[in-house]
Amino acid sequence: MMIRSTTRVARAVLCHMGPRYFSTTALHGCVASDVQAIRGVFGGTTTFFHGNLAQSSEKVLVRCMRLPAVGGARKASTLALGDKQQEEEKKVQGGETGGAAAAGGGNNNKGIVSYWGVEPAKITKEDGSEWRWNCFKPWETYKADLSIDLKKHHAPVTFLDKVAYWTVKSLRFPTDIFFQRRYGCRAMMLETVAAVPGMVGGMLLHCKSLRRFEHSGGWIKALLEEAENERMHLMTFMEVSQPRWYERALVFTVQGVFFNAYFLTYLVSPKLAHRIVGYLEEEAIHSYTEFLKELDKGTIENVPAPAIAIDYWRMPPNSTLRDVVMVVRADEAHHRDVNHFASDIHYQGHELKESPAPLGYH
Repeated sequence: MMIRSTTRVARAVLCHMGPRYFSTTALHGCVASDVQAIRGVFGGTTTFFHGNLAQSSEKVLVRCMRLPAVGGARKASTLALGDKQQEEEKKVQGGETGGAAAAGGGNNNKGIVSYWGVEPAKITKEDGSEWRWNCFKPWETYKADLSIDLKKHHAPVTFLDKVAYWTVKSLRFPTDIFFQRRYGCRAMMLETVAAVPGMVGGMLLHCKSLRRFEHSGGWIKALLEEAENERMHLMTFMEVSQPRWYERALVFTVQGVFFNAYFLTYLVSPKLAHRIVGYLEEEAIHSYTEFLKELDKGTIENVPAPAIAIDYWRMPPNSTLRDVVMVVRADEAHHRDVNHFASDIHYQGHELKESPAPLGYH
């Protein structure tokens, strides 16, 4: 009687806990000699086999349960090992497949095997060579508009305009003291902040579109494209200058403060937020113009352009750092125009969705 009760309790526990801690996998064509190999796959686990392993033509039901590890229990994971997956593993181990680097790095990265069926597409350039970048694709590249007016300026007239203008001017003073004339490092560090407004604005417009069940007029995509473009500026200048440890710490502090400050500003007054970004981009144009002067003087070495910049902006193979600064400055001028335009829309009593977003530049 007691044994029967114990059996019922165990059965009830397994019914409730089984789906959480156990996974079932069918292994085709598995024989007794494969048991040790399978045990090797499920390293660090206790594996129970049910079925006749001597009959290789029948499926073998594998139930595996992870035992508590040091530091806490872990849930079991499902690993499907079939003929196809085993062949893929052999190909990876044999060097027949491989993954591209996240930023276009070398060939030392091991391939990733997954049974989810999500395979990365093999992309090639126009000349047939392999595309080396995972952070952007060929159809996301473009040629910067170098003919854009760099001297355009929005004169502050209203109270909020003056608040935005002098806020940006006050931020420039400590930046000049800290970086002085180290424009390579200055550009890299400032891009970590410049990529924030587009992401914040796009995120808030995205949530607003969901709440109101309405379109955004393309402004969500426009602002997110701006954020991505600024991030690509950072990825480019990282190839030219590497931040010091205290500069990395500064990024954590400044980005955290600026993100929250801009988030609250956009919630309270989008027209002020976009005006601030417009003036920030005007200062960025000034900084890159000074960067070009130092390159022309020879104070900063005009090194060859990074490979990522050549592909992203569709630049000639013999391009230099000066050419990179030119196209980045043109991008900043475009962001200046977009954000001043967005602020003007709000000043005129309209919402962004009422005017089509300036898409198509990037």
